[in-house]
Amino acid sequence: MATSRARLIAALAAAASLAAAAVAQNSQAPESLLPPGFGEPVAPPPVAQPNGAVVQPLPSAPLELPDVEPSPTPTPTPTPPSEEELAQYEMPVFARRSLALVGRIGLADGGLPANAFGAADGGFLQGLMRRLSAPLPSRWLSISLRRALLSRVNTPDGLHGADFAAERAWLLLRMGESVAARSVLQSVDTANATPKYRQVAMQAMLATADPAGLCPLADGAGNSERGWILARAMCAALGNAEGGAKPLIDAARRQRVASGIDLALAQKVIGAGLNSRQAVTIEWDSVVQLTAWRFGLATATGVPISDELYQTVGPQVTGWRALAPAIPIADRARAAETAAAMGVISNAALVDLYAALDAGEDTPAALGAIASDLRSAYVGADVATRLRALTQLWDGGETPQARYARLILTARAAARIRPANGKAEADRIVAAMLSAGLDRTAQRWRGQVEEGGDAWALLELSDPDARTRLSYNAVASYSGSGDAALKRKVLFAGLAGLGRLSAQEIESGAEALEVPIGAANSWTRALDRAVSERQPATVLLLAGIGMQTQRWSTLPPAALYRIVAALRAVGLGGEARMIAAEALSRV
Repeated sequence: MATSRARLIAALAAAASLAAAAVAQNSQAPESLLPPGFGEPVAPPPVAQPNGAVVQPLPSAPLELPDVEPSPTPTPTPTPPSEEELAQYEMPVFARRSLALVGRIGLADGGLPANAFGAADGGFLQGLMRRLSAPLPSRWLSISLRRALLSRVNTPDGLHGADFAAERAWLLLRMGESVAARSVLQSVDTANATPKYRQVAMQAMLATADPAGLCPLADGAGNSERGWILARAMCAALGNAEGGAKPLIDAARRQRVASGIDLALAQKVIGAGLNSRQAVTIEWDSVVQLTAWRFGLATATGVPISDELYQTVGPQVTGWRALAPAIPIADRARAAETAAAMGVISNAALVDLYAALDAGEDTPAALGAIASDLRSAYVGADVATRLRALTQLWDGGETPQARYARLILTARAAARIRPANGKAEADRIVAAMLSAGLDRTAQRWRGQVEEGGDAWALLELSDPDARTRLSYNAVASYSGSGDAALKRKVLFAGLAGLGRLSAQEIESGAEALEVPIGAANSWTRALDRAVSERQPATVLLLAGIGMQTQRWSTLPPAALYRIVAALRAVGLGGEARMIAAEALSRV
Protein backbone atom coordinates (compact mmCIF):
# COMPACT_ATOMS: atom_id res chain seq x y z
CA MET A 1 0.00 0.00 0.00
CA ALA A 2 2.64 2.51 1.02
CA THR A 3 4.86 1.18 -1.76
CA SER A 4 2.23 1.86 -4.47
CA ARG A 5 1.66 5.37 -3.13
CA ALA A 6 5.40 5.93 -3.10
CA ARG A 7 5.59 4.78 -6.71
CA LEU A 8 2.90 7.29 -7.66
CA ILE A 9 4.69 10.13 -5.90
CA ALA A 10 7.96 9.06 -7.51
CA ALA A 11 6.36 9.10 -10.94
CA LEU A 12 5.12 12.64 -10.42
CA ALA A 13 8.49 13.69 -9.06
CA ALA A 14 10.20 12.17 -12.08
CA ALA A 15 7.93 14.12 -14.41
CA ALA A 16 8.78 17.32 -12.55
CA SER A 17 12.47 16.42 -12.77
CA LEU A 18 12.22 15.93 -16.54
CA ALA A 19 10.52 19.30 -16.90
CA ALA A 20 13.26 20.95 -14.90
CA ALA A 21 15.89 19.25 -17.02
CA ALA A 22 14.18 20.47 -20.17
CA VAL A 23 14.22 24.03 -18.84
CA ALA A 24 17.93 23.74 -18.20
CA GLN A 25 18.65 22.92 -21.83
CA ASN A 26 19.80 25.53 -24.28
CA SER A 27 16.48 25.95 -26.00
CA GLN A 28 17.53 28.33 -28.73
CA ALA A 29 15.09 27.32 -31.45
CA PRO A 30 14.99 27.85 -35.20
CA GLU A 31 13.08 30.74 -36.68
CA SER A 32 9.39 30.04 -36.72
CA LEU A 33 7.45 29.84 -39.97
CA LEU A 34 4.20 30.81 -38.26
CA PRO A 35 2.44 34.10 -39.10
CA PRO A 36 3.67 37.27 -37.34
CA GLY A 37 2.47 37.37 -33.76
CA PHE A 38 2.14 33.62 -33.32
CA GLY A 39 5.41 33.46 -31.42
CA GLU A 40 4.45 36.16 -28.94
CA PRO A 41 3.42 35.15 -25.41
CA VAL A 42 -0.07 35.84 -24.19
CA ALA A 43 -1.57 36.04 -20.72
CA PRO A 44 -0.62 34.59 -18.37
CA PRO A 45 2.92 35.59 -19.37
CA PRO A 46 5.60 32.88 -19.28
CA VAL A 47 8.71 33.22 -17.18
CA ALA A 48 11.82 33.92 -19.26
CA GLN A 49 14.87 32.02 -18.05
CA PRO A 50 18.44 33.32 -18.41
CA ASN A 51 19.28 30.57 -20.90
CA GLY A 52 16.37 31.48 -23.18
CA ALA A 53 14.03 28.69 -22.10
CA VAL A 54 10.39 29.50 -21.49
CA VAL A 55 8.30 27.81 -18.82
CA GLN A 56 4.84 28.52 -17.47
CA PRO A 57 4.42 29.79 -13.89
CA LEU A 58 3.89 26.99 -11.40
CA PRO A 59 0.57 26.99 -9.48
CA SER A 60 0.75 28.49 -6.02
CA ALA A 61 -0.96 25.50 -4.43
CA PRO A 62 1.02 22.24 -4.15
CA LEU A 63 0.04 19.35 -6.37
CA GLU A 64 -2.32 16.90 -4.68
CA LEU A 65 -2.85 13.24 -5.28
CA PRO A 66 -6.16 12.31 -6.92
CA ASP A 67 -9.08 11.52 -4.59
CA VAL A 68 -9.86 7.86 -4.10
CA GLU A 69 -13.10 6.24 -3.03
CA PRO A 70 -13.13 5.33 0.71
CA SER A 71 -13.06 1.67 1.47
CA PRO A 72 -16.23 0.05 2.95
CA THR A 73 -14.48 -0.26 6.29
CA PRO A 74 -12.49 2.89 7.12
CA THR A 75 -8.84 2.27 7.85
CA PRO A 76 -6.08 4.53 9.23
CA THR A 77 -4.49 4.72 5.74
CA PRO A 78 -6.13 5.40 2.34
CA THR A 79 -6.74 2.64 -0.16
CA PRO A 80 -3.80 2.44 -2.59
CA PRO A 81 -4.48 3.33 -6.25
CA SER A 82 -4.86 0.41 -8.61
CA GLU A 83 -2.36 -0.49 -11.31
CA GLU A 84 -4.76 0.92 -13.92
CA GLU A 85 -4.79 4.26 -12.10
CA LEU A 86 -1.02 4.30 -11.87
CA ALA A 87 -0.69 3.51 -15.58
CA GLN A 88 -2.09 6.92 -16.47
CA TYR A 89 0.88 8.58 -14.80
CA GLU A 90 3.75 6.41 -15.98
CA MET A 91 4.83 4.51 -19.07
CA PRO A 92 6.14 0.98 -18.56
CA VAL A 93 9.91 0.94 -18.40
CA PHE A 94 10.19 -1.47 -21.33
CA ALA A 95 8.23 0.92 -23.56
CA ARG A 96 10.32 4.00 -22.87
CA ARG A 97 12.87 5.03 -25.46
CA SER A 98 16.30 6.24 -24.48
CA LEU A 99 17.40 9.76 -25.34
CA ALA A 100 20.94 8.48 -25.68
CA LEU A 101 20.11 6.79 -29.00
CA VAL A 102 17.69 8.75 -31.18
CA GLY A 103 16.57 8.18 -34.75
CA ARG A 104 14.13 6.40 -37.02
CA ILE A 105 16.14 3.82 -38.98
CA GLY A 106 18.86 1.40 -37.99
CA LEU A 107 21.51 -0.45 -39.96
CA ALA A 108 19.02 -3.10 -41.08
CA ASP A 109 16.87 -0.36 -42.64
CA GLY A 110 19.75 1.29 -44.50
CA GLY A 111 20.74 3.73 -41.78
CA LEU A 112 24.23 4.66 -40.67
CA PRO A 113 25.86 3.07 -37.61
CA ALA A 114 25.08 4.42 -34.16
CA ASN A 115 28.52 6.05 -33.92
CA ALA A 116 28.18 7.84 -37.28
CA PHE A 117 28.84 11.21 -35.59
CA GLY A 118 31.68 9.73 -33.53
CA ALA A 119 32.84 11.93 -30.69
CA ALA A 120 31.96 15.17 -32.49
CA ASP A 121 30.88 17.94 -30.13
CA GLY A 122 27.15 18.52 -29.97
CA GLY A 123 27.48 22.29 -30.25
CA PHE A 124 29.63 21.91 -33.37
CA LEU A 125 27.09 19.61 -35.04
CA GLN A 126 24.21 21.88 -34.06
CA GLY A 127 26.05 24.83 -35.60
CA LEU A 128 26.60 22.92 -38.85
CA MET A 129 22.93 21.96 -39.11
CA ARG A 130 21.78 25.53 -38.50
CA ARG A 131 24.26 27.04 -40.97
CA LEU A 132 23.45 24.62 -43.75
CA SER A 133 21.42 26.34 -46.44
CA ALA A 134 18.84 23.98 -47.90
CA PRO A 135 17.65 22.62 -50.24
CA LEU A 136 21.04 21.48 -51.56
CA PRO A 137 21.82 21.59 -55.28
CA SER A 138 22.70 17.88 -55.32
CA ARG A 139 19.95 15.29 -55.41
CA TRP A 140 22.33 12.55 -54.32
CA LEU A 141 23.88 14.49 -51.47
CA SER A 142 20.36 15.33 -50.23
CA ILE A 143 19.39 11.66 -50.33
CA SER A 144 22.55 10.69 -48.43
CA LEU A 145 22.11 13.44 -45.85
CA ARG A 146 18.47 12.46 -45.30
CA ARG A 147 19.64 8.93 -44.56
CA ALA A 148 22.15 10.24 -42.00
CA LEU A 149 19.61 12.49 -40.29
CA LEU A 150 17.09 9.66 -40.08
CA SER A 151 19.58 7.17 -38.65
CA ARG A 152 19.38 5.93 -35.08
CA VAL A 153 22.59 7.45 -33.72
CA ASN A 154 24.14 8.30 -30.38
CA THR A 155 23.23 11.72 -28.99
CA PRO A 156 26.41 13.84 -29.04
CA ASP A 157 27.86 15.26 -25.85
CA GLY A 158 26.40 18.63 -24.97
CA LEU A 159 22.98 18.06 -26.56
CA HIS A 160 19.69 16.89 -25.07
CA GLY A 161 18.33 13.93 -27.03
CA ALA A 162 15.02 15.63 -27.82
CA ASP A 163 16.80 18.81 -28.92
CA PHE A 164 19.10 16.73 -31.13
CA ALA A 165 16.06 15.21 -32.82
CA ALA A 166 14.56 18.69 -33.23
CA GLU A 167 17.70 20.07 -34.88
CA ARG A 168 17.77 17.18 -37.34
CA ALA A 169 14.06 17.54 -38.08
CA TRP A 170 14.42 21.29 -38.65
CA LEU A 171 17.15 20.69 -41.24
CA LEU A 172 15.01 18.02 -42.92
CA LEU A 173 12.10 20.45 -43.11
CA ARG A 174 14.34 23.00 -44.83
CA MET A 175 15.39 20.29 -47.26
CA GLY A 176 11.72 19.72 -48.16
CA GLU A 177 11.64 16.38 -46.29
CA SER A 178 8.47 16.87 -44.25
CA VAL A 179 7.70 13.16 -43.76
CA ALA A 180 11.27 12.34 -42.74
CA ALA A 181 11.31 15.27 -40.29
CA ARG A 182 8.14 14.04 -38.63
CA SER A 183 9.49 10.49 -38.31
CA VAL A 184 12.64 11.71 -36.55
CA LEU A 185 10.56 13.63 -34.04
CA GLN A 186 8.34 10.61 -33.45
CA SER A 187 11.38 8.60 -32.37
CA VAL A 188 11.30 10.62 -29.12
CA ASP A 189 8.67 10.02 -26.42
CA THR A 190 6.46 13.07 -26.02
CA ALA A 191 7.07 12.94 -22.27
CA ASN A 192 10.63 14.03 -23.04
CA ALA A 193 9.60 17.03 -25.16
CA THR A 194 11.58 20.25 -24.71
CA PRO A 195 10.57 23.77 -25.84
CA LYS A 196 12.70 23.42 -28.96
CA TYR A 197 11.24 20.00 -29.71
CA ARG A 198 7.69 21.36 -29.44
CA GLN A 199 8.42 24.29 -31.73
CA VAL A 200 9.89 22.10 -34.45
CA ALA A 201 7.17 19.50 -33.94
CA MET A 202 4.55 22.14 -34.73
CA GLN A 203 6.37 22.97 -37.95
CA ALA A 204 6.60 19.28 -38.90
CA MET A 205 2.91 18.59 -38.26
CA LEU A 206 1.95 21.62 -40.30
CA ALA A 207 4.35 20.64 -43.08
CA THR A 208 2.70 17.21 -43.23
CA ALA A 209 -0.78 18.81 -43.02
CA ASP A 210 -1.69 16.88 -39.87
CA PRO A 211 -3.11 19.15 -37.16
CA ALA A 212 -4.13 16.07 -35.16
CA GLY A 213 -0.43 15.33 -34.76
CA LEU A 214 -0.20 18.37 -32.50
CA CYS A 215 -2.57 16.88 -29.93
CA PRO A 216 -0.11 14.74 -27.92
CA LEU A 217 1.96 17.89 -27.29
CA ALA A 218 -0.71 20.56 -27.04
CA ASP A 219 -1.66 20.19 -23.39
CA GLY A 220 1.92 20.43 -22.18
CA ALA A 221 2.91 23.32 -24.45
CA GLY A 222 1.42 26.07 -22.30
CA ASN A 223 0.79 29.48 -23.87
CA SER A 224 4.32 30.26 -24.97
CA GLU A 225 3.16 30.33 -28.61
CA ARG A 226 -0.26 31.35 -29.81
CA GLY A 227 -0.36 28.40 -32.19
CA TRP A 228 -0.62 26.01 -29.25
CA ILE A 229 -3.66 27.83 -27.87
CA LEU A 230 -5.48 27.28 -31.14
CA ALA A 231 -4.09 23.74 -31.33
CA ARG A 232 -5.85 22.84 -28.08
CA ALA A 233 -9.14 24.09 -29.49
CA MET A 234 -8.64 22.07 -32.68
CA CYS A 235 -7.69 18.97 -30.70
CA ALA A 236 -10.79 19.31 -28.52
CA ALA A 237 -12.92 19.16 -31.66
CA LEU A 238 -10.97 16.39 -33.35
CA GLY A 239 -11.04 14.27 -30.20
CA ASN A 240 -14.66 15.07 -29.34
CA ALA A 241 -13.54 16.27 -25.91
CA GLU A 242 -16.12 16.99 -23.26
CA GLY A 243 -17.23 20.60 -23.51
CA GLY A 244 -16.10 20.83 -27.12
CA ALA A 245 -13.89 23.39 -28.78
CA LYS A 246 -16.28 26.36 -28.60
CA PRO A 247 -15.20 27.68 -25.17
CA LEU A 248 -11.54 27.42 -26.19
CA ILE A 249 -11.95 29.13 -29.55
CA ASP A 250 -14.13 31.84 -27.96
CA ALA A 251 -11.43 32.48 -25.36
CA ALA A 252 -8.77 32.61 -28.09
CA ARG A 253 -10.85 35.18 -29.98
CA ARG A 254 -11.32 37.33 -26.86
CA GLN A 255 -7.59 37.24 -26.15
CA ARG A 256 -6.89 38.14 -29.78
CA VAL A 257 -4.71 35.10 -30.18
CA ALA A 258 -5.31 35.18 -33.94
CA SER A 259 -7.56 36.75 -36.48
CA GLY A 260 -8.33 36.73 -40.17
CA ILE A 261 -7.28 33.77 -42.26
CA ASP A 262 -5.31 32.13 -39.41
CA LEU A 263 -8.31 32.00 -37.08
CA ALA A 264 -10.61 30.99 -39.94
CA LEU A 265 -8.40 28.04 -40.85
CA ALA A 266 -8.37 26.87 -37.24
CA GLN A 267 -12.16 27.09 -37.23
CA LYS A 268 -12.18 25.10 -40.47
CA VAL A 269 -10.30 22.29 -38.74
CA ILE A 270 -12.69 22.47 -35.79
CA GLY A 271 -15.57 22.19 -38.22
CA ALA A 272 -14.13 18.90 -39.44
CA GLY A 273 -14.24 17.42 -35.94
CA LEU A 274 -16.75 14.93 -34.61
CA ASN A 275 -20.27 16.22 -34.00
CA SER A 276 -19.34 19.64 -35.34
CA ARG A 277 -21.83 21.53 -37.44
CA GLN A 278 -19.64 24.54 -38.05
CA ALA A 279 -19.12 25.49 -41.70
CA VAL A 280 -16.34 27.96 -42.53
CA THR A 281 -15.58 29.50 -45.90
CA ILE A 282 -11.95 30.43 -46.58
CA GLU A 283 -11.23 33.55 -48.64
CA TRP A 284 -7.65 34.12 -49.78
CA ASP A 285 -8.25 37.51 -51.45
CA SER A 286 -6.49 39.60 -48.80
CA VAL A 287 -3.69 37.08 -48.10
CA VAL A 288 -0.31 38.01 -49.55
CA GLN A 289 1.95 35.53 -47.75
CA LEU A 290 1.75 31.76 -47.34
CA THR A 291 3.01 30.39 -44.01
CA ALA A 292 3.43 26.94 -42.54
CA TRP A 293 0.25 27.48 -40.48
CA ARG A 294 -1.76 28.40 -43.55
CA PHE A 295 -0.25 25.64 -45.71
CA GLY A 296 -0.82 22.93 -43.10
CA LEU A 297 -4.38 23.75 -42.10
CA ALA A 298 -5.56 24.58 -45.61
CA THR A 299 -4.11 21.36 -46.99
CA ALA A 300 -5.56 19.31 -44.13
CA THR A 301 -9.07 20.63 -44.80
CA GLY A 302 -8.93 20.43 -48.59
CA VAL A 303 -8.74 24.18 -49.19
CA PRO A 304 -6.87 24.87 -52.47
CA ILE A 305 -3.88 27.20 -52.38
CA SER A 306 -3.13 29.30 -55.44
CA ASP A 307 0.12 29.11 -57.38
CA GLU A 308 0.62 32.81 -56.64
CA LEU A 309 0.75 32.11 -52.89
CA TYR A 310 3.19 29.23 -53.43
CA GLN A 311 5.48 31.79 -55.06
CA THR A 312 5.80 33.60 -51.71
CA VAL A 313 7.54 30.72 -49.91
CA GLY A 314 10.90 28.99 -50.11
CA PRO A 315 11.62 25.92 -52.26
CA GLN A 316 11.31 23.59 -49.27
CA VAL A 317 7.52 23.96 -49.49
CA THR A 318 7.71 22.35 -52.94
CA GLY A 319 8.82 19.18 -51.19
CA TRP A 320 6.04 19.45 -48.61
CA ARG A 321 3.51 19.95 -51.38
CA ALA A 322 4.75 16.98 -53.38
CA LEU A 323 4.51 14.70 -50.33
CA ALA A 324 1.05 15.82 -49.18
CA PRO A 325 -1.52 13.10 -50.03
CA ALA A 326 -4.40 15.47 -49.35
CA ILE A 327 -3.49 17.57 -52.37
CA PRO A 328 -4.94 16.21 -55.65
CA ILE A 329 -2.41 14.39 -57.82
CA ALA A 330 -2.82 16.80 -60.72
CA ASP A 331 -1.91 19.71 -58.43
CA ARG A 332 1.15 17.85 -57.15
CA ALA A 333 2.65 16.74 -60.47
CA ARG A 334 4.84 19.74 -61.25
CA ALA A 335 5.91 20.03 -57.63
CA ALA A 336 6.76 16.32 -57.64
CA GLU A 337 9.12 16.73 -60.58
CA THR A 338 10.94 19.55 -58.84
CA ALA A 339 11.01 17.55 -55.62
CA ALA A 340 12.54 14.62 -57.50
CA ALA A 341 15.40 16.84 -58.67
CA MET A 342 15.81 17.94 -55.03
CA GLY A 343 16.06 14.32 -53.88
CA VAL A 344 12.73 14.27 -52.02
CA ILE A 345 10.81 12.09 -54.50
CA SER A 346 12.16 8.84 -55.95
CA ASN A 347 11.98 7.67 -59.55
CA ALA A 348 9.43 4.99 -58.58
CA ALA A 349 7.18 7.49 -56.78
CA LEU A 350 7.30 9.90 -59.71
CA VAL A 351 6.44 7.18 -62.21
CA ASP A 352 3.56 6.00 -60.00
CA LEU A 353 2.19 9.54 -59.86
CA TYR A 354 2.11 9.86 -63.66
CA ALA A 355 0.67 6.36 -63.98
CA ALA A 356 -2.21 7.47 -61.76
CA LEU A 357 -2.67 10.55 -63.92
CA ASP A 358 -2.69 8.37 -67.04
CA ALA A 359 -5.46 6.24 -65.54
CA GLY A 360 -7.50 9.21 -64.37
CA GLU A 361 -10.52 10.52 -66.21
CA ASP A 362 -10.20 14.24 -65.46
CA THR A 363 -6.44 14.68 -65.93
CA PRO A 364 -5.49 18.04 -67.49
CA ALA A 365 -4.41 17.75 -71.11
CA ALA A 366 -0.80 18.83 -70.55
CA LEU A 367 -0.25 16.30 -67.76
CA GLY A 368 -2.09 13.64 -69.75
CA ALA A 369 0.33 14.15 -72.63
CA ILE A 370 3.32 13.63 -70.34
CA ALA A 371 1.73 10.50 -68.87
CA SER A 372 1.00 9.19 -72.35
CA ASP A 373 4.60 9.77 -73.48
CA LEU A 374 5.86 8.00 -70.36
CA ARG A 375 3.66 5.01 -71.11
CA SER A 376 5.00 4.92 -74.67
CA ALA A 377 8.56 5.15 -73.35
CA TYR A 378 7.96 1.99 -71.35
CA VAL A 379 5.73 -0.13 -73.58
CA GLY A 380 5.89 1.44 -77.03
CA ALA A 381 5.33 -0.96 -79.93
CA ASP A 382 8.96 -0.74 -81.07
CA VAL A 383 12.30 0.81 -80.15
CA ALA A 384 11.75 3.82 -82.39
CA THR A 385 8.48 4.64 -80.62
CA ARG A 386 10.06 4.31 -77.19
CA LEU A 387 13.03 6.47 -78.16
CA ARG A 388 10.78 9.12 -79.65
CA ALA A 389 8.73 9.25 -76.44
CA LEU A 390 11.90 9.54 -74.34
CA THR A 391 13.18 12.37 -76.50
CA GLN A 392 9.90 14.26 -76.22
CA LEU A 393 9.98 13.97 -72.44
CA TRP A 394 13.60 15.11 -72.22
CA ASP A 395 13.06 18.04 -74.53
CA GLY A 396 10.00 19.12 -72.54
CA GLY A 397 12.04 20.37 -69.58
CA GLU A 398 12.21 24.15 -69.70
CA THR A 399 14.85 24.73 -67.00
CA PRO A 400 18.03 22.85 -66.01
CA GLN A 401 16.25 21.50 -62.94
CA ALA A 402 13.21 20.44 -64.99
CA ARG A 403 15.43 18.70 -67.55
CA TYR A 404 17.17 16.75 -64.79
CA ALA A 405 13.77 15.84 -63.32
CA ARG A 406 12.79 14.36 -66.67
CA LEU A 407 15.93 12.21 -66.60
CA ILE A 408 14.78 10.87 -63.21
CA LEU A 409 11.26 10.30 -64.51
CA THR A 410 12.54 8.22 -67.45
CA ALA A 411 15.38 6.36 -65.74
CA ARG A 412 13.93 2.86 -65.87
CA ALA A 413 12.34 3.38 -69.26
CA ALA A 414 15.78 4.39 -70.56
CA ALA A 415 17.26 1.26 -69.01
CA ARG A 416 15.07 -0.81 -71.35
CA ILE A 417 16.89 0.56 -74.42
CA ARG A 418 19.71 -1.66 -75.65
CA PRO A 419 23.05 -0.02 -76.55
CA ALA A 420 22.80 -1.23 -80.13
CA ASN A 421 19.55 0.71 -80.62
CA GLY A 422 20.11 3.95 -78.75
CA LYS A 423 23.60 5.19 -79.57
CA ALA A 424 22.28 8.50 -80.89
CA GLU A 425 20.88 9.29 -77.44
CA ALA A 426 23.56 7.53 -75.40
CA ASP A 427 24.47 10.62 -73.37
CA ARG A 428 20.96 11.20 -72.06
CA ILE A 429 20.16 7.50 -71.68
CA VAL A 430 23.19 6.94 -69.47
CA ALA A 431 22.53 10.16 -67.52
CA ALA A 432 18.91 9.09 -66.96
CA MET A 433 19.89 5.70 -65.56
CA LEU A 434 22.46 7.25 -63.22
CA SER A 435 19.95 9.82 -61.95
CA ALA A 436 18.12 6.90 -60.31
CA GLY A 437 21.28 5.06 -59.24
CA LEU A 438 21.17 2.33 -61.91
CA ASP A 439 24.95 2.23 -62.13
CA ARG A 440 25.41 -1.44 -63.01
CA THR A 441 22.70 -1.31 -65.65
CA ALA A 442 24.40 1.73 -67.16
CA GLN A 443 27.69 -0.16 -67.43
CA ARG A 444 26.17 -2.26 -70.22
CA TRP A 445 26.94 0.74 -72.41
CA ARG A 446 30.68 0.56 -71.68
CA GLY A 447 32.54 0.05 -74.92
CA GLN A 448 29.44 1.02 -76.89
CA VAL A 449 29.85 4.80 -76.58
CA GLU A 450 32.33 7.21 -78.06
CA GLU A 451 35.41 7.70 -75.88
CA GLY A 452 35.78 11.29 -74.75
CA GLY A 453 32.04 12.04 -74.83
CA ASP A 454 29.54 12.66 -72.02
CA ALA A 455 28.31 9.06 -71.78
CA TRP A 456 31.91 7.77 -71.58
CA ALA A 457 32.75 10.24 -68.79
CA LEU A 458 29.63 9.35 -66.82
CA LEU A 459 30.40 5.64 -67.09
CA GLU A 460 33.93 6.19 -65.84
CA LEU A 461 32.73 8.19 -62.85
CA SER A 462 29.97 5.74 -61.90
CA ASP A 463 31.74 2.42 -62.46
CA PRO A 464 31.23 0.37 -59.26
CA ASP A 465 33.92 -2.14 -60.22
CA ALA A 466 36.65 0.18 -61.49
CA ARG A 467 40.05 -1.38 -60.89
CA THR A 468 42.28 0.51 -63.31
CA ARG A 469 43.43 4.08 -63.17
CA LEU A 470 43.11 6.54 -66.00
CA SER A 471 45.75 8.90 -67.28
CA TYR A 472 45.37 12.64 -67.33
CA ASN A 473 45.41 12.42 -71.12
CA ALA A 474 41.98 10.78 -70.95
CA VAL A 475 40.68 13.78 -69.01
CA ALA A 476 42.36 16.25 -71.35
CA SER A 477 40.74 14.59 -74.37
CA TYR A 478 37.23 14.85 -72.89
CA SER A 479 35.07 17.10 -75.04
CA GLY A 480 31.62 17.00 -73.52
CA SER A 481 28.68 19.13 -74.59
CA GLY A 482 28.17 22.61 -73.20
CA ASP A 483 30.97 24.35 -71.31
CA ALA A 484 33.73 21.88 -72.18
CA ALA A 485 36.40 23.64 -70.08
CA LEU A 486 34.27 23.59 -66.91
CA LYS A 487 33.11 20.01 -67.50
CA ARG A 488 36.73 18.92 -67.93
CA LYS A 489 37.51 20.35 -64.49
CA VAL A 490 34.47 18.60 -63.00
CA LEU A 491 35.49 15.28 -64.56
CA PHE A 492 39.02 15.70 -63.23
CA ALA A 493 37.75 16.54 -59.72
CA GLY A 494 35.43 13.54 -59.71
CA LEU A 495 38.00 11.03 -60.98
CA ALA A 496 40.67 12.37 -58.61
CA GLY A 497 38.34 12.18 -55.63
CA LEU A 498 37.38 8.62 -56.53
CA GLY A 499 41.02 7.55 -56.70
CA ARG A 500 40.90 6.89 -60.45
CA LEU A 501 44.04 8.99 -61.07
CA SER A 502 47.49 8.47 -59.61
CA ALA A 503 48.98 11.04 -57.22
CA GLN A 504 51.30 12.27 -59.95
CA GLU A 505 48.48 12.58 -62.46
CA ILE A 506 46.39 14.46 -59.90
CA GLU A 507 49.18 16.92 -59.25
CA SER A 508 49.82 17.59 -62.93
CA GLY A 509 46.10 17.78 -63.73
CA ALA A 510 45.41 20.23 -60.91
CA GLU A 511 48.15 22.48 -62.20
CA ALA A 512 47.11 22.24 -65.86
CA LEU A 513 43.42 22.85 -65.14
CA GLU A 514 44.01 25.38 -62.34
CA VAL A 515 42.02 23.42 -59.78
CA PRO A 516 43.52 24.22 -56.33
CA ILE A 517 42.74 20.91 -54.67
CA GLY A 518 45.52 21.41 -52.11
CA ALA A 519 44.17 24.68 -50.73
CA ALA A 520 43.32 24.48 -47.01
CA ASN A 521 40.84 26.39 -44.90
CA SER A 522 38.69 25.77 -41.84
CA TRP A 523 36.20 23.72 -43.88
CA THR A 524 38.81 21.40 -45.39
CA ARG A 525 40.46 20.94 -41.99
CA ALA A 526 37.14 20.04 -40.39
CA LEU A 527 36.43 17.62 -43.24
CA ASP A 528 39.87 16.01 -42.87
CA ARG A 529 39.34 15.64 -39.12
CA ALA A 530 35.93 13.99 -39.61
CA VAL A 531 37.48 11.59 -42.12
CA SER A 532 40.37 10.71 -39.83
CA GLU A 533 37.94 10.01 -36.98
CA ARG A 534 35.65 7.91 -39.24
CA GLN A 535 32.51 10.01 -38.84
CA PRO A 536 30.40 9.48 -41.99
CA ALA A 537 27.43 11.52 -40.74
CA THR A 538 29.68 14.47 -39.87
CA VAL A 539 31.29 14.19 -43.30
CA LEU A 540 27.85 14.40 -44.95
CA LEU A 541 26.98 17.52 -42.95
CA LEU A 542 30.28 19.13 -43.91
CA ALA A 543 29.74 18.12 -47.54
CA GLY A 544 26.46 20.02 -47.42
CA ILE A 545 28.25 23.04 -45.96
CA GLY A 546 30.71 22.90 -48.86
CA MET A 547 27.90 22.82 -51.41
CA GLN A 548 26.15 26.09 -50.50
CA THR A 549 25.10 27.10 -53.99
CA GLN A 550 21.97 26.84 -56.08
CA ARG A 551 23.81 26.44 -59.38
CA TRP A 552 26.22 23.66 -60.20
CA SER A 553 28.25 25.97 -62.42
CA THR A 554 29.29 27.99 -59.36
CA LEU A 555 30.45 24.98 -57.29
CA PRO A 556 34.27 25.05 -57.27
CA PRO A 557 35.70 21.81 -58.72
CA ALA A 558 38.18 21.75 -55.81
CA ALA A 559 35.25 21.57 -53.37
CA LEU A 560 33.73 18.73 -55.40
CA TYR A 561 37.06 16.88 -55.20
CA ARG A 562 37.16 17.27 -51.41
CA ILE A 563 33.56 16.10 -50.99
CA VAL A 564 33.92 13.04 -53.22
CA ALA A 565 37.24 12.04 -51.66
CA ALA A 566 35.91 12.42 -48.10
CA LEU A 567 32.77 10.37 -48.76
CA ARG A 568 34.79 7.62 -50.37
CA ALA A 569 37.25 7.61 -47.44
CA VAL A 570 34.49 6.97 -44.85
CA GLY A 571 32.88 4.10 -46.74
CA LEU A 572 30.31 6.04 -48.76
CA GLY A 573 31.84 5.22 -52.13
CA GLY A 574 28.52 4.62 -53.86
CA GLU A 575 27.25 8.03 -52.81
CA ALA A 576 30.54 9.60 -53.92
CA ARG A 577 30.22 8.08 -57.40
CA MET A 578 26.63 9.21 -57.83
CA ILE A 579 27.44 12.78 -56.72
CA ALA A 580 30.39 12.94 -59.13
CA ALA A 581 28.23 11.69 -62.02
CA GLU A 582 25.41 14.05 -61.09
CA ALA A 583 27.80 17.01 -61.08
CA LEU A 584 28.85 16.24 -64.64
CA SER A 585 25.23 15.75 -65.75
CA ARG A 586 24.01 19.01 -64.25
CA VAL A 587 26.90 21.44 -64.71
